[in-house]
Amino acid sequence: MSPALIAALPFLGALLPGILIRTGRSNTAFAAGLTSGLALLGLLLHLPAVMRGEVVQARFEWLPAIGLNANFMIDGLGMLFATLILGIGILIIVYARFYLTKADPAGQFYTYLLLFQGAMVGIVLSDNILLLLVFWELTSLSSFLLIGFWKHLPEGRQGARMALTVTGLGGLSMIAGMLILGNIAGSYDISVILTQKAAIQASPLYLPALILILGGAFTKSAQFPFHFWLPHAMAAPTPVSAYLHSATMVKAGLFLMARLWPVLSGTPEWFYIVATTGLITMLIGAKIALFKDDLKALLAFSTVSHLGLITFLLGLGTKTAAVAAVFHIINHATFKAALFMSAGIVDHETHTRDLKRLGGLRHLMPVTATIATIAALSMAGIPLFNGFLSKELMLEEAAHTVWAGAAWLVPLVAVIAALFSAAYSFRFIVHGFFGPVRDDYPHKPHDPNFGMWLSPAFLVVLVVLIGLMPMTFAGPVVQMAADAVVGGGLHMHPIKHWHGLTPALVMSMIATAGGIVLLLSFAPLKRMWEAAPRPEAKAIFDWIVARCACVASWITSGLHNGSMARYLMMFTLASIAVGVWAWSGGTQGPATREMLPITPVALVGWVMLITATGCVVAFHHNRFLALVLISIVGLIVSICFIYLSAPDLALTQISVEIVTAVLMLLALNFLPKTTKIESSRLKQGFDAVLSIAGGLGIGALIYALMVRDFAFETMSNYHLANSYKLGGGDNVVNVILVDFRGYDTYGEVTVLGIAALVIFALTEALLNGTASKKLIAWRPDMLRGGDKHPLMLLVATRVLLPIALLVGVFIFLRGHNLPGGGFIAGLVVAIALVMQYMASGFAWTQARQKVYYHVLIACGVLAAGITGAGAWFNGMPFLTSDFGYFKLPGLEKFELATAAGFDLGVFLGVVGSVLLALGGLSRLARRAAVLDEERGAHIVAEKPEAREVAAVSSVAYPEGTPLPRRWLKARGEEQ
Repeated sequence: MSPALIAALPFLGALLPGILIRTGRSNTAFAAGLTSGLALLGLLLHLPAVMRGEVVQARFEWLPAIGLNANFMIDGLGMLFATLILGIGILIIVYARFYLTKADPAGQFYTYLLLFQGAMVGIVLSDNILLLLVFWELTSLSSFLLIGFWKHLPEGRQGARMALTVTGLGGLSMIAGMLILGNIAGSYDISVILTQKAAIQASPLYLPALILILGGAFTKSAQFPFHFWLPHAMAAPTPVSAYLHSATMVKAGLFLMARLWPVLSGTPEWFYIVATTGLITMLIGAKIALFKDDLKALLAFSTVSHLGLITFLLGLGTKTAAVAAVFHIINHATFKAALFMSAGIVDHETHTRDLKRLGGLRHLMPVTATIATIAALSMAGIPLFNGFLSKELMLEEAAHTVWAGAAWLVPLVAVIAALFSAAYSFRFIVHGFFGPVRDDYPHKPHDPNFGMWLSPAFLVVLVVLIGLMPMTFAGPVVQMAADAVVGGGLHMHPIKHWHGLTPALVMSMIATAGGIVLLLSFAPLKRMWEAAPRPEAKAIFDWIVARCACVASWITSGLHNGSMARYLMMFTLASIAVGVWAWSGGTQGPATREMLPITPVALVGWVMLITATGCVVAFHHNRFLALVLISIVGLIVSICFIYLSAPDLALTQISVEIVTAVLMLLALNFLPKTTKIESSRLKQGFDAVLSIAGGLGIGALIYALMVRDFAFETMSNYHLANSYKLGGGDNVVNVILVDFRGYDTYGEVTVLGIAALVIFALTEALLNGTASKKLIAWRPDMLRGGDKHPLMLLVATRVLLPIALLVGVFIFLRGHNLPGGGFIAGLVVAIALVMQYMASGFAWTQARQKVYYHVLIACGVLAAGITGAGAWFNGMPFLTSDFGYFKLPGLEKFELATAAGFDLGVFLGVVGSVLLALGGLSRLARRAAVLDEERGAHIVAEKPEAREVAAVSSVAYPEGTPLPRRWLKARGEEQ
């Protein structure tokens, strides 16, 4: 099975639980387990090859221009982590089936779980750091859904937000570091980067890249000072906690450090940053865990401590430390998942996780007590269990580590951390399961059914087997993974319990004895702990978030206050500043082109353009006049395009001007005909100076470009040279739109359709929602004409409709080689149909509508997308067009291009968008007219003298209109 398919299977399988959500928890669990099982089976099929030292790869080009390729690989490290993720994932799925209640949406839970599982598998199998970053961020998003699964709990929502915030910020840091790393190595493929150790460590950017990458790894793996988010994630259901803490989320940072160990380790910077952070985290996490009364909180801080232990080992930079780190990753996954599931069983049966309310459970829950005790003893590092073996390896490495010249510091801190670790493990056992049976449990406890304790029981069997026979059950796997971590050539010494009376054994004995002493002295120590002042990480985090929110609100309210004038002012000022800075550089050379002669036609057009533009500024408070003047400016620009031999642009400009004018007229119908003068004289003067400066700057830039030749090949020359050769069309503009820049056009058509749908939704709200009250209260401020449907306009539009449609088809068909195309044709057809609305009214036209405009938009987007995707079947990138020449009997030889299908999508999208927007605004106008008629009929019914008013117009006139006194009396408004 391809590594890419293994990574994709959980994502594909995530659809099944949602589909089967109504068939019961067992079916959803079976579907999720089957998906994970298939992925695990496909992974294990590669195990023999990976054990031989081979690397299984799958490589796909995605965005090669930026180095983002969908490359996957399975080596020893990826095999280990993927096996843990999928294997423990199956056990969690089984456990969750019996843990979740009927009130919990199991289908939703398993969907989130599989999404998270797929993101984690993607991380460990990625062979491209950019692809790894994609999966990295997916883990943050999917873990947010899992941690906040019980969304009715405030602590669940807060824990999810905290986890997303911390790990998300770390992810941003890691993105920057990875980009620097890829730039140094000259490739973003991990397999290539791992061969560039010398170049990476010799680069001056090594330290910034290291710090940024470790920022992502430390936040994800809850290393100090980012450790505080992990315990608050305990608000999630226990299956989630067990999965996050044992094999997935928090192990991602460890995986990243192990993956990049060959190229980043071995330097003083790596040692002092990574090893020191791990040592501090190991000590702080263990100390806090001892004094937690909540079972899951105790285990959460113990996870922080053990993650620090592994980070410390990776930070040492030696091969033996890397072996110990890999071994403890395996051991921690087994006993920690079993412990969390045991804590979930206790909570499920007793309805509490508070150690002060527990005790004596070994008599009432013997199976659970046995599982939890074995797992906790392994966590404490007691002999004959697997945790003891990796703890011994850690202490051995610590005993020979010198930090800043002090040979005693690291061993001392390691022993103290191990001492606290033993103490909280013993407390978990003694305070939870030993002692007399109590009579005040919140709920009478007993061992659950087989399904709930099956998964933790399986894991503790592994704990015992690995502890008794490490080289049989773990040795080959540790060798395989550690060899991948160190870059090959590893000779691993046998892992066994007895190495003689070594410093590590003495340190372990001290830690175990000290843990017993701490447990016996727990009561006074707890009082001292509670009385001692100490910083609260959550309070600090909340304070920082609150201050950041206040600053962001202050900046936003100052800059983003809803004033379009302010936005334009800041944009123009910034543009002028950048232009002045660029111009002052003095890099522009002398002019190389002569100006063209100014003809009378060009001069007249320029004068008209300047005059119309000035009139827009002078009379912009009159909305109708401003629209007319803007249309004049648009038409003059169209003439300029014709003068400068750009017929395509001219046709587009004219068509857009017509459609825009009609739609704006409909919109202006609901607005007052004038706007208030809100700016002071001083503000108007400032705006005038700013506008003139901006205009002069843009004009100077254009002038500087047009009077100089370019010293490099321009994009326009490329398009001119390759329009026919690559796109099969002589119309360069159309080929650019449907081929060279087809992706942009596809996005623009999609956005155009979305805009039309937004207009439709807004008009629906005005017609049927609470906002319809505003429409009822609306009154136009201008008299309407008495002839709603002029006869001449009716006759003209009936005659012109088929002609306009034929012209639209003609423009569409000729667009690939002559001026035209789908966009212009769509506008022409839209104008033809708009004329019917104008002449005959909305009701008459809508009654004859045969196709819904929503469908036209959808068909347009689908047609464009399907045409673009068709290139994939020819082994070409998305939206690459092809063309050929054909001969049919009775016809001359003609050309067919696949771009015509894309152009058809543009045509349908434009027609549907324009008419949907028009239809929405027309419906508002029709509804308003009906309301006016109802008001007029009401007036006539109550006051016969109002017949004259109703006969002249059905409009209820607004306040302040100078009307005859009898009209005001008829409306009941005479004072």
